[in-house]
This record gives sequence, structure tokens and C-alpha cells, in this order.
Amino acid sequence: MIIEQVLENKTNYKEDKHSEKPIRSIVKSISWRAVGTIDTILISWIITGQVNTALSIGAIELITKMILYFFHERVWNNIKWGKK
Repeated sequence: MIIEQVLENKTNYKEDKHSEKPIRSIVKSISWRAVGTIDTILISWIITGQVNTALSIGAIELITKMILYFFHERVWNNIKWGKK
């Protein structure tokens, strides 16, 4: 069911760029990263009981996740599977 819906609603870049501007994607990416980092800080605080440690873990996680995501995207950009 889900796959059928995705395939039925499939658009190309020209159509998609009009439905969602790149700036919207950037803001969504930043907001999602903020949510993920806050989650990591809260979990770290609960586990360690130390705010400074939790903030340190969150800061490191923020940077490493962005770097990992960049390389993840670069690798997937070279994979032909699912592309036309």
C-alpha cells in the first residue's frame, strides 16, 4: 500500500522544486537536527545526571552527525540503485 502511494505520487525534480523550495528543506534539516540533539542531551542528562556532560555529548553528537550525514549522502549519490 505505502509503496503504491509513493509510486503514484512520484514527481521529478522540476515538479518537486515548485512544491518545496530548497530553503524549506534547509530549515527542516536544521530543525530536525536540533530535535535530535536536544533528545541526545536529555538522554545523556538522565543517564549521567550531569548537565555539563550532557551538553558536551550533545555538542559532539551535533557535529559528528552532520559530518556522518554528509558522507552518507556522498556515498548514496554514487549508488545507482533506485535512480533513473
